[in-house]
Amino acid sequence: MGHIVGAALVSHHPGLMQCEEFRVLMGAGSDSDLIPGYARLREKIAAAKPDVVMILDSHWFTTGYHMVDGAARYQGSYISDEMPWYLHGVPYDYRGHPELALAIEAVSREQGGYNRAINHPELGRQYATINLVKQLGLELADIPVVTVSSCQNCDWPHFLQSGESIGEAIRRSGLRVVLLASGALSHKFNPIDWKPNHPRIFHESNVSRPENIASDKGAIALMEQGRHDSVLERWQDEYRKMPWEAFGAHYLQMLGAMGGAACRAKGEALSAYENARGTGNIHIWFDQETA
Repeated sequence: MGHIVGAALVSHHPGLMQCEEFRVLMGAGSDSDLIPGYARLREKIAAAKPDVVMILDSHWFTTGYHMVDGAARYQGSYISDEMPWYLHGVPYDYRGHPELALAIEAVSREQGGYNRAINHPELGRQYATINLVKQLGLELADIPVVTVSSCQNCDWPHFLQSGESIGEAIRRSGLRVVLLASGALSHKFNPIDWKPNHPRIFHESNVSRPENIASDKGAIALMEQGRHDSVLERWQDEYRKMPWEAFGAHYLQMLGAMGGAACRAKGEALSAYENARGTGNIHIWFDQETA
């Protein structure tokens, strides 16, 4: 039987792909804790010994279906259409896992869901995937990566359902899988002419609004307690309205795969809670083998 051997909510903040000199300059001499947080996450993934890493990509927006990328290999040079002036010329070369992608579609069809596999050589990448592949050394470790999209005409229960199909397919697969929910919590950007509240650009006080900071920290506290049921209870009235990045699709798909409201996996913060152009970011690990 397959098993989810670990999971994490992970920031993919594109500024972290900039050169060290620029980041230190922007941080007034103090770099982001999300950078060493990636090293901590690498250690967790290595200890989990996964056969596959699945990235729930909050930037890959699809319509009609949650897509599961099922190519055997991904090779190319990435350029961001969002920030091409500095996020460009990033080479990537990593393996996929077509069998798992097809298994997820099969289970989803069986359950009346909306997950579908896709394998097309010209399908582009998103930096919510590429940044994690690079920062977590998944190419060097030669670990297959499967990316899942955020279906933009779905509501939050559909994302939980998507995760349920993913979890069942993993159980039937015999594979050891780590899930990475790639995205932020609250996702309201600061205006282009915004003046920082704190000289350290990544500092939490530079998140767009005080109420977003309070809400994000409340959600983080519940995750650390393993009270994902309480997060879901507050979803429609609070977190959906913030809103979280991709309306929380990345977290909800991860949670659906781990049991939904019944999940009691306690979160371990692997970085400080930080700002990224006004959005709330953190790395949180959920150890499934002891959950």
